[in-house]
Amino acid sequence: MTEKELSNKLAEMYNNAQPKEQVTMIHLFGIKYASEIEKYRIKDIILGAGLHESYNTEVRKGMNLAKYVTPSI
Repeated sequence: MTEKELSNKLAEMYNNAQPKEQVTMIHLFGIKYASEIEKYRIKDIILGAGLHESYNTEVRKGMNLAKYVTPSI
């Protein structure tokens, strides 16, 4: 998956999230795509999605969770 595709997926997940679940979707993005995200700078993916770079921490939290959980969706 390219950096642009990851950015688009993050933007889609964030923008289609239920109210008050946007950050949860950022965590889920980190969980689902951890191995792909590692190939790029997280900051670039986030900025490409049109989000504030402070969400870097939230993506990293999801990536850290990826080794412990498997998403069901």
